[in-house]
Amino acid sequence: MTPAGQQDTAEIRAAASRLGRRRFLSVTGAAAALAFATNLPAAGAASAAELDARKIADDPFTLGVASGDPQPGSILLWTRLAPAPYEPGNGLPNMRVVVQWEVAHDAAFRRVARSGVAIAHPEFNHTVHVEVDFLEAGRAYYFRFKTGTWISETGRTRTAPAAGSKVSSLTLAAVSCQAYHDGYYNAYKHLAKDDVDVVFHLGDYLYEYAVNSAGGARNYTDRTLPALYNRETQTLEDYRLRYALYKTDPDLRAAHAAHPFVVTWDDHETENNYADDLDENGNPPAEFLVRRAAAYRAYWENLPLRSPQQPVGPDLQLYRRLQWGNLAQFDILDTRQYRSNQAYGDGQDIPGPESTDPKRTITGATQERWLIDGWRSSSAVWNVMPQQVNFSQRKLDLNAVAKVSMDAWDGYPASRDRVLAGAASAGIENLMVLTGDVHVGYAYDIKADFDNQASKTVGTEIVATSIASGRDGADKPVNWDTYTKANPHMKFYNGRRGYVTVALGQESARADFKTVSAVTTPGAPITTAASFVTEAGNPGLKPA
Repeated sequence: MTPAGQQDTAEIRAAASRLGRRRFLSVTGAAAALAFATNLPAAGAASAAELDARKIADDPFTLGVASGDPQPGSILLWTRLAPAPYEPGNGLPNMRVVVQWEVAHDAAFRRVARSGVAIAHPEFNHTVHVEVDFLEAGRAYYFRFKTGTWISETGRTRTAPAAGSKVSSLTLAAVSCQAYHDGYYNAYKHLAKDDVDVVFHLGDYLYEYAVNSAGGARNYTDRTLPALYNRETQTLEDYRLRYALYKTDPDLRAAHAAHPFVVTWDDHETENNYADDLDENGNPPAEFLVRRAAAYRAYWENLPLRSPQQPVGPDLQLYRRLQWGNLAQFDILDTRQYRSNQAYGDGQDIPGPESTDPKRTITGATQERWLIDGWRSSSAVWNVMPQQVNFSQRKLDLNAVAKVSMDAWDGYPASRDRVLAGAASAGIENLMVLTGDVHVGYAYDIKADFDNQASKTVGTEIVATSIASGRDGADKPVNWDTYTKANPHMKFYNGRRGYVTVALGQESARADFKTVSAVTTPGAPITTAASFVTEAGNPGLKPA
């Protein structure tokens, strides 16, 4: 057996080789110990003594179950063992735990399709990721986990249709931005009951900000959150505990149990408005990369992601491609990890030489080429791009030269131009962008030239409002009149919380913007604020 110190050194050297000398040497010895020497269990190896699961006295499935990234005949299942979710270590010893899993055709598990065992390693904070293959394509399944005498709640998931098969319809939901301290997850309670095939989470699953003992705007009177949450997340333990807090919410757990999720991050899963290895406070990149490594590690641990997304130190390839028969290709982007630093110190500013520099990128060159090459080989009716920040031009005032957000694609116009040129050269007729971040719902016509409203409409952007971030909101925020006048291609703007569903068909797509009346009190009802359709081969939104 390799001594622990030699094993750590080997891992550091391997990480250095994978990540490249420049980044590795930017991380100090202390940073390397956290970011790279993760001391993870080797494949097939027993990393620690095994716990007799019969000795787990309290329910270990307090954080629920989830599934994600459906593929033809395959699905990813997730859970995390946490009998004491608000304590470091989840209330479990530093021992591995054997967990059984089952996938069945029926909710009563009379017809089990697949079953097996997985190991919940302490190095992964007792999270479990199971990639279940050899299932039927394009059908629903039920799943659950067992350990000791405990059985998890039952989840429902589905596999993607067979590659290239003709698919008549798909209904997705898009969600984003769920600041726990800003309110209850009323939208998730309704989404758990909604009839959708898959949920796309577009970022800000987690917020790094402190949560006080009353849960912020939730204003708990019947419980008190531990003091360890009343600080900003910095360390791996901080991020793990914060995910536990979020996942104890019953409505979030219900949504995960009801539908497979496809996730991508924005900034708050790590820190507000970071860009590549630069944080918002100007700290040395070597320091920030330590925090980023911790945040990325906790992100993978706590979300239903497959093994190719497992991070290496401060790097995690989150962009990936999923297919839904011949109906849709989903190119899931990461516009945070590889971007150039925001121009003009971030914030809102008028465009200028710094922001319009053609060398600037929001995706990084490698991801940009991957995206456009994927479009060139696509035969899908709809090419959908789930990503984080506002893609279409969004002028923020009525001045002749208006301010725009330097954190959105408006701060990287050359990057946007290259992507739209790539879509055009690939012959993409039905481009749809799914967006989060801004805590409001928008519907845009994507223009070939946003400064010329008579130019061709080349796609549709659907912006999902937040689940809770921004608190209750309003149907017409104070800037509603300004934004709708300044941006004629903006066909809808609503500032309530909620989610959006998109029903894709062979001939058309329909978007329904669903909003709740409040998030600062639990149990608020939901309504459909507006609905739009766009025809295949004829881009442009029309009221449904």
